[in-house]
Amino acid sequence: MSDSLELLARARRTPLVAILRGLLPAEAQAVGEALVESGFRTLEVPLNRPGALECIATLARTLPADAIVGGGTMLAVADVEAVHAAGGRLMVSPNCDVAVIRRAVELGMLCAPGVATPTEAFAALQAGAHALKLFPAEMVGHGGIKALKSVLPAGTDLWPVGGITPESMAPWKKAGATGFGIGSQLFAPGTSAADVLQRGRAYVQAWQQA
Repeated sequence: MSDSLELLARARRTPLVAILRGLLPAEAQAVGEALVESGFRTLEVPLNRPGALECIATLARTLPADAIVGGGTMLAVADVEAVHAAGGRLMVSPNCDVAVIRRAVELGMLCAPGVATPTEAFAALQAGAHALKLFPAEMVGHGGIKALKSVLPAGTDLWPVGGITPESMAPWKKAGATGFGIGSQLFAPGTSAADVLQRGRAYVQAWQQA
């Protein structure tokens, strides 16, 4: 099994991606450990905030070996290379850029680019994407994910991102979601590790019961 497929298999065990936008390097380890304790194993630090690469390096170095750490808002090939050099093995983007996906695949990273249309979804899969981030989820909607699921290859991983709450997970899962990316409802600048632990447990429990 290739590195990226092994990462996908690990992510599928609890397919919830913690989106840590605005995480500070000084709090990265504590927040990461709280998420792991809550049951999360996949963590994304978006690159469009200061200190993201340092946070990724800290998380990759300090979290258990089964944790998958990487970057979000990865818009260029240079972003992929920087995250990989920092120890990140997850590539997440808000868009479908074939060059970015292909470079991440070359480096053995788990790739989850953002898509909102069938054209983007098929282009991402052809470039080697392992999961599709449905973004913004509010725009795609339950009807949209059902329509995508009807035409995409069987077994395609579909992870809605945007406004996901513990209460909304079951309807999304029924519509075809196989995982989720969870942002400000889980972590926002100033959120304590204790609050992240509590919120993380609520999401993991909701996923298990959905």
